[in-house]
Amino acid sequence: MKALMSYLQPVEPAVDLPALEREVLATWAKEDTFRKSVERRPVARSYVFYDGPPFATGLPHYGHILTSVIKDLIPRFYTMCGYRVERRFGWDCHGVPAEYETERALGLEGKDDIERMGMAAFNEACRSTVLRYTQEWERTMTRIGRWVDYQNDYKTMDPSFMESVWWVFKQLWEAGLIYRDYKVVHYSWRLSTSYSNFEATLDDAYREREDPAVVVPFRLDGEGAAYLLAWTTTPWTLPSNMALAVGPDTAYRQVRSVRDSREADYVVASSRVNDWFPRGTYEVVAEFEGRALVGKTYRPLFPYFAHLKGEGAFVVVGADFVSTEEGTGAVHLAPAFGEDDFYAAKAEGIPLVNPVDDAGRFTGEVPDFAGMNVFDANPAIVDRLAAEGKLFAQHTVVHPYPHDWRTDTPLIYRAVPSWYVDVTALKERMLANNAQINWVPAHLRDGAVGNWLANARDWAISRSRYWGTPIPAWECAACGHTLVVGSVAELEERAGVSGIGDLHRHFIDPIAIPCPACGAVMRRVPEVLDCWFESGSMPYGQAHYPFENKAWFEDNFPADFIVEYTGQIRGWFYTLVVLSTALFDAPPFKDAVVHGVTLGDDGRKMSKRLRNYPDPEEIADEYGADTLRLYLMDHPVLDARDSRIEREGNVQVYRRFTLPL
Repeated sequence: MKALMSYLQPVEPAVDLPALEREVLATWAKEDTFRKSVERRPVARSYVFYDGPPFATGLPHYGHILTSVIKDLIPRFYTMCGYRVERRFGWDCHGVPAEYETERALGLEGKDDIERMGMAAFNEACRSTVLRYTQEWERTMTRIGRWVDYQNDYKTMDPSFMESVWWVFKQLWEAGLIYRDYKVVHYSWRLSTSYSNFEATLDDAYREREDPAVVVPFRLDGEGAAYLLAWTTTPWTLPSNMALAVGPDTAYRQVRSVRDSREADYVVASSRVNDWFPRGTYEVVAEFEGRALVGKTYRPLFPYFAHLKGEGAFVVVGADFVSTEEGTGAVHLAPAFGEDDFYAAKAEGIPLVNPVDDAGRFTGEVPDFAGMNVFDANPAIVDRLAAEGKLFAQHTVVHPYPHDWRTDTPLIYRAVPSWYVDVTALKERMLANNAQINWVPAHLRDGAVGNWLANARDWAISRSRYWGTPIPAWECAACGHTLVVGSVAELEERAGVSGIGDLHRHFIDPIAIPCPACGAVMRRVPEVLDCWFESGSMPYGQAHYPFENKAWFEDNFPADFIVEYTGQIRGWFYTLVVLSTALFDAPPFKDAVVHGVTLGDDGRKMSKRLRNYPDPEEIADEYGADTLRLYLMDHPVLDARDSRIEREGNVQVYRRFTLPL
C-alpha cells in the first residue's frame, strides 16, 4: 500500500481541462509523438486513409472540425492495432475559389480585368493567395488534437500532382472517354466559365430568387390565325426564341376573348384556361390535342433573327418535357439557353443563336439591349413587349434558382464548347464498384449514392479560366490533329525543350509541338481542368503515381477509409468513383463514413454573420477539446442527418463524462 501511495500523486480538485490539453500538446510536439507513431509501424502493414483537400482560401468551420475528429479517431484506432497510417494533409489550390479570392483582393471585376493585368501576373497572385490560411488551419486542427502531417502535405498546384493529373487525362483520352461538344451547361457570367452539372447541386447552390414571369402571345400563321400563349420566367431569353414546344398528347383549347378592346383567339392548355381567362369572359372555339399544332409556324416576336424563318426557325414542335402544372402548356424555346430547348431544337434541325457574350451581356446581334447584363435586361424587354402589345400577362415568381455559391450571382444556362468525360459509358461499372464499398450509414449505398450514380450524366471538365491544371492537349490548326501528352518528359521530348518545372498556363501555353500528322505547329488548347477533376485524381496526385511510388500505390489501392459530409456524395466521392472506375475498374476506397450538415442552434445553416452556433475555440477553451470531440462523436449528424450543434450539448458531455473521468 505504501508503494502504491508513493506512486500516486495528489491532484487539484479544480480541473483545468484546457491547461491539461495544452500540456499534452506540448509533450507531443517535444517528443515528436505523431511521427514516431507512424514510422515505428512497418510500411508493409499500411492502413490507407485519403484526406480530402479543403480549399486553401478559407478558414476551418464546424463541418471541417467534425470531419477532422473522425479523420483523427479512425487512424488512431488502426495505429493502436499496429498499422502504419500515414496522414498527409492536402490543399485544393486551383480553380474558381482561388481565382475569385484573388480577384477580390486585387479589385478586379472579371476576365477583362485579368487579361489587362496579364495571365502570368494574375496566376502568380493566385499562387500567393491560396495558402494564406494554412497556419490557421494547422493551429485549429492541432488544438482539437488531430494528428496529421503538415510537413509532407500535398498541394494540387504542385508540379508532381499536376503531372499525375495529366497522366489521368491521357488514360481517359486513350480509352475514348474524353470528347468535346457544344452543349448547354450551368454558366457563371460573373466568372465567364461553365460549371459541371453536379457542381450546381452542391451546398446552397439553389436559392430562392424573385424573377419576372410573363405570358407572351405568339401569332400562328395561316387563316383564322390564333395566338399561342407561352409562359416564361426568363424574359431575357425571348430575343433568342427559335421555336415553341407543346405536349403532343396534351389537350388544348382555342378560346375567343376580348382584351384591350380587341377580340382575338388564343390557344392554351385546357387545364390552364381558367388561370388566364376568368370564367364567362371567353368562348371555346375549338378543342384538340397538341399534335394538331405541331409543324405550324408563327411570327417572330423580335426582328433580330427573323431571317431564319425560312431555315427551320419559328415553328411549333412536340416535346415530352412540356408540363401543364404551371404556365400555359406551351414552352418558348431558346436553344442556346436551356438544356431541353437545346436537344429539342437539335432533334428538329432548328437553328441556334447565342447573342450573349462570356460576361453575360447581350451582343450587337440584339442591338436594342446590347451591352446589358441579361438579368438587368429583363425589365427593358418586358417594357418593350408591353409597348408593342405583345405582353399578355406579367407577374412575379419566387422559385429556387441555381447560383454560383462562390460569387453569390445567379447562374444561367448557356451553350458553350466544353471537354467532357463520357460518364454514361462508365455507369454500369460505377454501380458495380459502388456495391463493393461499405458505406456508413449503409442505406446510402443503394440510396443517395446509388441513385446519383444511376442518373449520372457526362461530366464537363473544362474551365475557361487561368489558375488550374492546363488540359494537356495540343491542336494543329492546319490539319485538325489533336495530341494529348501525359507527362513532362513526353512534352519535353515532343517539343524539343528541357527543364520544364512549372505546369501552369503561363509557362506551358507558349510551348509549341510539331504536328506528327502534317508537321505544322501545334498549340495547346486554352482551357484548364475543373478543380473537381484534380480532386478526383487525388489518390494518384498525392503519390505522384505512376512516376513514383508505383509499387506502394498498387499494393495499397483502393484506400481503406475515407470520410466527408453528404454534399460530397455528388462531389468528391463521385469524382473519385468516376476516375477510379475509368482507370482501374475498381472502387477508390473500401469504407466511407458520411455525416450530415452541421446546423446552427436555430436550425439554420451555420453563419458567421448570424452567430448561430457556439464558437468551437470558445468551447475548447472552456470545456476542453476532448469534450467537443466526444460531443461530436455521439451526435445525430453522424447518421448523415443535418443536425444542430448546440452549446448545451457540450455542457452535458462535460458534466456527465469529462469531469468525472
